[in-house]
Amino acid sequence: MSEEASVCPSAPGPSTPLKESYTYHSPTPTAKGPYILGVDEAGRGPVLGPLVYGIAYCPASYKEKMEELGFADSKTLNAETRSGLLDILSSDPPNLGWSAISSGMLRRPPTNLNRQSEDATILLIREILAKGIELSEVYVDALGTTTTYEKYLSSLFPSIHFTVATKADSKFKIVGAASVAAKVTRDACVEGWHFEERDGKEDCPWSSELGSGYPSELDRDFTDPNTQAWLKTAIDPVFGFPKIVRFSWTTVKVILDKSAHKVKWTDEGQASLIKAFEGGKGLDKGRCAVTRDLHIKSIDTL
Repeated sequence: MSEEASVCPSAPGPSTPLKESYTYHSPTPTAKGPYILGVDEAGRGPVLGPLVYGIAYCPASYKEKMEELGFADSKTLNAETRSGLLDILSSDPPNLGWSAISSGMLRRPPTNLNRQSEDATILLIREILAKGIELSEVYVDALGTTTTYEKYLSSLFPSIHFTVATKADSKFKIVGAASVAAKVTRDACVEGWHFEERDGKEDCPWSSELGSGYPSELDRDFTDPNTQAWLKTAIDPVFGFPKIVRFSWTTVKVILDKSAHKVKWTDEGQASLIKAFEGGKGLDKGRCAVTRDLHIKSIDTL
């Protein structure tokens, strides 16, 4: 297990399954405000593990000091450097604060990632404001058209000046710090993953050599052969994969189509199922076929 997985305070312990989204907050800084805050995420593309949103914040007067600490887009840094930077982010509690949301990717139906990102950003900002921190500027790393998102955030928090930009983690140090918090948290979650499906079993059927979570041949800059190998050996022909895998990803769907047992649904188009719950006619008006056949009646009073 890497250093990131063993010392990251924002990740669950190795014996704790990640069943739901959760939020970690570092101690609240006490230096005089106003504060600037950066937002970034880690894990949008991988097929394994959670999507993590990170924030970092410091007094506006600390901005020049932030320029000297070495924060940058976490994807350009190695694991040892990222871990050291998270230590720096935690080393000056009066001036530096950070938080992370580890967001579950197993919702059915899957949540739109842009919407999920917006919700997490808004939640984190509100929680920092609730701690009594005065925010004057917020910088957000985002994909696609940023102006609409920027206007939306400004409408929610009119007293804060927002800058929403692509590659903000390489343009603003405070976003780079948030990027590090998110990336270190995510890597620690994946490397220390507890397979809840093995609870009660003596041996774990899945290898802990998960890789980084990027298996796609379509993105060769991030392709990880360890992840590709793990996916090929981890599949169960009946139950598919453990919950660390994002079932809605195309890569996973392709593997399931090739290696898992086919499922024959008794009602492929659901047409007859829908018809069974349609309202009846005549004497059965207001009752569907299911309630009629099962002799189910509505009880107004007992």
